[in-house]
Amino acid sequence: MPNWLGVKVRRLKVLDLRNCGITGGVPFSIGNLTSLSELYLSGNGLTGTIPSSFGMLSRIKVLDLSRNLLAGSVPECFGNLVNVRYLNLSGNSLRSVVPAQIGNLADLSVLDLSCNKFSGDLPVTLWSLPHLSFLDVSDNKFVGVLPNISLNDNVTKAAINLSHNMFYGALTLVLKRFSYVDLSYNYFQGRIPDYASDVSYLDKNCFRGSSSQRTIIECAAFYTKKGLPFDNFGRANHTFPLTVHKHKSKVIILAVVSAGVGVIILFVSFVILLIVCTRRKSRTSQRLSLNLSALGESFSHEKLVLAMNDFNDANLVKNGHSGDIFKGVLEGGKHIIVKRFDMHSGKNSCMVELDFFGKVSHKRFIPLLGHCLEKQKEKFLIYKCMPKGDLSRSLYLENDSDDESLMSLDWITRLKIAIGAAEGLSYLHHECFPPIVHRDVRASSILLDDKYEVRLGSLSEVCTQEEESHSHWITRLLRLPLKTKQSDSAVATATCAYDVYCFGKVLLELVTGRIGISSSSDLVTKDLLESILPYISVYDKELVTKIIDPSLIVDEDLLEEVWAMAVIAKSCLNPKPSKRPLMRYILKALENPTKVVREETTTSAKLGWRSCSGSWNVSWRHSLPCQPLGKDEGEGSGFYLQGNADRCLSNRRHLKDLFPEPVGLLDEERLTGTRMD
Repeated sequence: MPNWLGVKVRRLKVLDLRNCGITGGVPFSIGNLTSLSELYLSGNGLTGTIPSSFGMLSRIKVLDLSRNLLAGSVPECFGNLVNVRYLNLSGNSLRSVVPAQIGNLADLSVLDLSCNKFSGDLPVTLWSLPHLSFLDVSDNKFVGVLPNISLNDNVTKAAINLSHNMFYGALTLVLKRFSYVDLSYNYFQGRIPDYASDVSYLDKNCFRGSSSQRTIIECAAFYTKKGLPFDNFGRANHTFPLTVHKHKSKVIILAVVSAGVGVIILFVSFVILLIVCTRRKSRTSQRLSLNLSALGESFSHEKLVLAMNDFNDANLVKNGHSGDIFKGVLEGGKHIIVKRFDMHSGKNSCMVELDFFGKVSHKRFIPLLGHCLEKQKEKFLIYKCMPKGDLSRSLYLENDSDDESLMSLDWITRLKIAIGAAEGLSYLHHECFPPIVHRDVRASSILLDDKYEVRLGSLSEVCTQEEESHSHWITRLLRLPLKTKQSDSAVATATCAYDVYCFGKVLLELVTGRIGISSSSDLVTKDLLESILPYISVYDKELVTKIIDPSLIVDEDLLEEVWAMAVIAKSCLNPKPSKRPLMRYILKALENPTKVVREETTTSAKLGWRSCSGSWNVSWRHSLPCQPLGKDEGEGSGFYLQGNADRCLSNRRHLKDLFPEPVGLLDEERLTGTRMD
C-alpha cells in the first residue's frame, strides 16, 4: 500500500481493496483518512502490526482486516473508533489480550476475532454492548470464566461463538442474551442450565450428565494445572488421583527406558549399519542392471558442449535441486533440455532417473532422449524440449502487444493441466507395483508441450512406497524426519498421500493464481492455507469467488468447475494423510468436476462415508472435514447469520481444527443494503 494514500486522498469515504494481492505493511499514513467510513482490506497478504494511527479514524463504521498475515496486538487506540459497527480481524496471527477499550464501542454490532492467537480473558464490558448481534472469538487461546451478570431486557439478541478456546467454570445467566451459543471444545463444567440447553452447542467440555464430553482425565488435568477444583462429573467425595497416577507412570516409564536404552542403541546401530550396507549393494546392482541401450541415444560430451555453447550461463534454464538444467540446440536444429548431475554431491539422482525411465513408460512423463555418462565427475541426461516450459512460468505469460501486462492461462487450459498431472500421478500410484511416489510435485515439475499437454519432470526423487514405509521405520522411531528439497524444512515421507498433499497445493495455485504456493516453505504454506481454505466449502459456491484468480474470466458453468477444483484441493490438503483421497479418485473428480459439487451427490455421500467400494465422489468427500448432517444428527439446527456476517455455524465442529469453515465473510451486496451513512 502506498505511503501517500493518507496524504493525497484525505476526503475518501470508502476504500475497498479486498482480494487485491496486496503485500507488505499497512502504512501509518492511513490514519490521515479521517473522512473514511468503510475500509475493506481483507484477503490480502498484509504483514506487520496494525498501526496505531487507526485510532484517528473516528468516523469509521466498517473495518475489515480479515484474512491477512497481521501479527502483534490490537492497539488500545481502537477504543477511539466510537462509530464502528462492524469490526473483523479474523484469520490473522494477532496475539496478546483484547484491549479493554474494545468493550467501550457502544455502537458495535459485529465483532469477529476468530482464527488468531489471542490469549487472556475477554473484556467484561464486551458482554453488555447494547447493539452486539454477532461475536466470534473461536480458535484462539482465550481463558477465563463467563461473567456472572444479568443484562437488561432491551439489549439486542445475539449469536456468540467461543469454541476452541480454554474457557472454564460454570455457565452463567449472561448466556440468556444469546439466541445462538457455541461453547464446544472448552473446559466448562457443572450442570447445563435449562436456558442454555436448547440453543447451545456444548460438545467437548466437562459437563456432567451430557454426552460427547471430554474424558475425566482431560478435565482433571486441566483444572489441576490451574489449581482449581473440578467436580469430577458430579461424583461425590472423590478426588481423581491424577497426580499420583502421573507420578507412578513417570517412574515406570523412566525405569523401563533406563533399563533398555543400552540395548536399543546397540540394536539401532546394527540395523542402521545393515541398511547402509544393503543400500550400497542395491545401488551397485542397480548400475549393473541398467540396460542403457534401451534408454535413448548415448551422446558424446563434445556434442553436448557444442549444443549448450560450452554450458554458457545464457543457456542455463535454472539450478534444479538435483542438477543444473540447460537448454540448447543440436546440429540438426532439434531443441533439447540437458540436466547436468554433479557426482561429487553424493546423491545418486542420475541413476534414480535412469532406473525410473528403464521401468516406466507413460505419455505423461517428459521423454528421455538419451544420456552422457562419459565423465566421472558429472553425468548428463537429455530430454525433449517442452516449448511452454513449466507451469510456474506459464501460468502468466507476457503479452505479444506493447502492453506490459501479463496474460494468464484460461480456465479450460488450467483444468486440462490439472487432469494431465493427475493422470501421471495416478499411473505411478495405482498402475505401478509397488506404487511409485514422485516426492517433488509442484508447479515447476509440471512441464508443458506446445499444446499444453502435461509431461511430469523432476524425477530424481522418485522411489517406491514400500521402500520408504519399511526401511525408514528406524528414522520414524528416532523422530529423524527424511528431508527432501521440497522445502528447507519439509518432511517428505515417501507415501502416495504426500504426493496428494503437494498436488493439492498445485490445484490451489491454478484456482487462485498465486504463483509459488506449491513450492513455498512450510511456514509460508501454513499462512497461505489459513488465508485461503476458510473460503472453500462444498456447501457454498459464492465463497470461492473471494479467492479465485481475478484474471480468470468464467461464466456460471465454469465457476462451478473452479469451485469443484477448490473443493478437491482442500480435500487433498487434509492434515491427516489417511483422510486424503486416492489419486485415481482425484483424477475422476477432475474429469467430472460438476459432479463434485452438485446437490444430488449429497445423499449418497451421507450413506457411504466408510465404504471402500463406494463411488469416487464419496471417496474424496470423505476427505473433507465438514460432513452434511442427517435428520437424526440435527438437520436444520445450523445457524445462519444474515446481514453483515454470512456464516454457517454447525454443531458438528469436531474437525474445525483441521479446516475451519468460512469465517465472518462480509457479503458486499448484503452490506450495501445495511450500510450506515
